[in-house]
Amino acid sequence: MDAVHELPDRELLTRHAQGDEQAFGVLVRRHRERLWAVAVRMMGDPEEASDALQDAFLSAFRAAERFRGESQVTTWLHRIVVNACHDRLRRRKVRPATPTEDATLDVVANERLGRAGGAPDHASQTEARLDVHAALDLLPLDQRMALTLVDMLGYRVEEAAQILDVATGTVKSRCARGRAKLLPSLAHLRNPRDPRDVTSGRGGANPS
Repeated sequence: MDAVHELPDRELLTRHAQGDEQAFGVLVRRHRERLWAVAVRMMGDPEEASDALQDAFLSAFRAAERFRGESQVTTWLHRIVVNACHDRLRRRKVRPATPTEDATLDVVANERLGRAGGAPDHASQTEARLDVHAALDLLPLDQRMALTLVDMLGYRVEEAAQILDVATGTVKSRCARGRAKLLPSLAHLRNPRDPRDVTSGRGGANPS
């Protein structure tokens, strides 16, 4: 028999639902890093992200028996994390006081510095992150979720649609509306010689 840690996601979830005490822990360790990146980007604050991720894992732990295999397990987990973040943002109306220092999440700040041709500047990165998080916080939650997945975390529109459980056209529309609302607030982060929108971690994605 294969070791538990070598089993595919779906088998791990099935075993967990059947009472295997190791399976869910293996699943969490396998996907925790990416799910954490989603949570911290959604929440804009590491402590809130940690709480949301804990909520999500508890929900997934309890809901395993209801998984019907209509999507990939990782998509199902992402959806639970996004919903947990959505609930906390709606309930607490979180506005982060300080940005995360996780270097893997400095997409906008790094894009800005790269275009300017300068060396890493932690003060500039912090300022950029604060500006972006504050601007995102002004968006409707549905637009914030879509932009975070597509522009900041690099998910394809189709993947974001599966995670958010909406049509791809809905994701495109939410991203387009969100970008349009962000532009006035983040115009100062743009390189005057480069008209692309730096609110996108991919250098200005086309919303279509």
